[in-house]
Amino acid sequence: MKYVGIHTQQVKNNINSILLLILFPVILLAMVWLFLTLVNYGCNPYYDDYGNPHYDVYWQDVIDQFLLALPWVVGIVLVWFLIAYFSNTAMIRRATGAKPLTRKENMRVYNIVENLTMACGMPMPQINIIDDPQLNAFASGIDEKTYTVTLTTGIIDLLDDEELKGVVGHELTHIRNKDTRLLIISIIFVGIMSTIMTVATRVMMNMVRFGGLNSRRSSRDSKGGGAAIIFVILIAIICAAIGYLFTLLTRFAISRKREFLADAGGAELCGNPLALASALRKISGDPALGKINREDIAQLFIINPKMAAHGFSKFMSGLFSTHPSTEERIRILEQF
Repeated sequence: MKYVGIHTQQVKNNINSILLLILFPVILLAMVWLFLTLVNYGCNPYYDDYGNPHYDVYWQDVIDQFLLALPWVVGIVLVWFLIAYFSNTAMIRRATGAKPLTRKENMRVYNIVENLTMACGMPMPQINIIDDPQLNAFASGIDEKTYTVTLTTGIIDLLDDEELKGVVGHELTHIRNKDTRLLIISIIFVGIMSTIMTVATRVMMNMVRFGGLNSRRSSRDSKGGGAAIIFVILIAIICAAIGYLFTLLTRFAISRKREFLADAGGAELCGNPLALASALRKISGDPALGKINREDIAQLFIINPKMAAHGFSKFMSGLFSTHPSTEERIRILEQF
């Protein structure tokens, strides 16, 4: 694997973060424009002398409506983003059930983290623990005040010191590379898109359930109601496609290479690539966490808990996974 320095990866992730910050509003506003255009086209027919409807887009109306919606969309999303961005630590802690770990509670873990941070010259992050017998760990945070390394009780109990050093070194490398900030931004944006899609789907379902399906209506009303339902479903499909596209873009931005780079950094930091390989082998046997039901949070972990799925669900999750295969990561580490 081609060597990539810490500074190079930091710069790359900072650029990716800026691109995500620019890309998301552009996609969202494009979605609003498309929605207004389709509504204008479908809801403003004019009729010829024979009563036949004809459809067209009144662009001035679309522009006026877009300019009217623009400050509301930007304002709501900006406030939403800022709240989520600065409360991400509490959000992740609630989602995972993590609790702070002090030196008195576990001197072994605290000393491992402290020694590795001193070795690489970085500030000491917070240490959190998840009371779960499964083996996993992740790093999170957007700045020195919020950087956190989180470990499960299972990984603490079942890994020896060298293996645990490799895992902690991996997570500290994510922090040094600014991977964690990029992940937090993507989680927030995907969460916003997911909420928008959920609301749109519920509105669509309510319209399908309560509109246009009354058998007592006249044939003309029935046709109009059916056309309205089809139109709403069409808009929902388009919005879903845009949301899906955005999800793919964020997954591409968070390249799988970041895990290989964090493995290399962790191996270098702990000085024992085989120990990290051994840790990954143990974690891969039991990474699933009962408390983690959110895919956005799951992508933070050293091995995605969702990768514990089997059969078709594992195949599908692998197609769009943000993590490379554990077998490949172990193979590369064993070549160091």
